[in-house]
Amino acid sequence: MDRFPLGLIVLIVVSLLIFFGIAQRALDRMRLSDKGALAVILALIVGSFINIPIPGTPVPLEINLGGALVPVGLAIYLLTKAGTGKEVTRALIASGVTAVVIWFIGSRIMTGLPEPAGRFGFIDTLYLFPIVAALVAYIAGRSRRSAFIGATLGVLLADIANYFYLVQNNATNATKSIGGAGAFDSIVISGILAILLADLIGEARERLQGGPTSEGKPDALLAGLRKPEFGRKKRDDKPRDDKEMRRKSEREEADPFED
Repeated sequence: MDRFPLGLIVLIVVSLLIFFGIAQRALDRMRLSDKGALAVILALIVGSFINIPIPGTPVPLEINLGGALVPVGLAIYLLTKAGTGKEVTRALIASGVTAVVIWFIGSRIMTGLPEPAGRFGFIDTLYLFPIVAALVAYIAGRSRRSAFIGATLGVLLADIANYFYLVQNNATNATKSIGGAGAFDSIVISGILAILLADLIGEARERLQGGPTSEGKPDALLAGLRKPEFGRKKRDDKPRDDKEMRRKSEREEADPFED
């Protein structure tokens, strides 16, 4: 048996470190703490090896813990933490639009085309769907949080629609696995790409506008963006000067002949 090349092992390890490093950076952008981001990354890694079979389904169905339940759970958590109802609406609309676009590409445009991607043969569907989902979710969501929720839930809804398509066509010999690729599933990759895309486009827009806009931002955030009031220092120095003058006057009264 041939030994596994050392260079290939190093390449795989480096690729994994880069991928999870990018994932942690993306989660940090979602205002998660360092411990929270690391916990999500660990759950993605460990959960990738856990498939949960769903009994009693007409078509055999499995749900991967790391590839489906963890990112979807994070998306639902972020949805409950949304600041305004408008943000929740945008996230839900982004999810629906993303699911429709993914389903249309997978079931209409690519119908009857040779695998793995037909006319999209230059890119695998594992990466085509996340890229499309990230673009659509950001355009519909317009924020990091809404883009992540829209991309993650959108791909999940498309997977669920595909499962019902298999049920309708009585594909009992097939086994549907949602999130089966684990941490490298399209659900996870879609959410990460959506955050990075929102971050990239958002920073570019701020540079073109000359800085972040203040319209619609919370007062606490705007207070941190305001310039410090330098005049406050002068007001603080005045009582200190008056106190020193009183002390000097008291010393002169105690010893009038002191030079």
